[in-house]
Amino acid sequence: MQQLEFFDIPSPCIGVCESGPRGYCIGCFRSREERQHWHKVDDQTKRIIINACNRRKKMYQAKKNKQETQSTHFNQQNLF
Repeated sequence: MQQLEFFDIPSPCIGVCESGPRGYCIGCFRSREERQHWHKVDDQTKRIIINACNRRKKMYQAKKNKQETQSTHFNQQNLF
């Protein structure tokens, strides 16, 4: 049984509209096509897009945290 939807699914946009190096918005992590066609797609597709954005954001944050961790550790030279 499908649940009835009473409210529109809001856009994940946070007002930071700038493309990152892979073409995704650095604010909401949507692709250009996902941003342009947001109002034309159905609610199921919007849910899929939001899930993809959440995965992209988690991967970005994990990569960023890894880079920060590597840059804060000191690489000691082998003395022998």
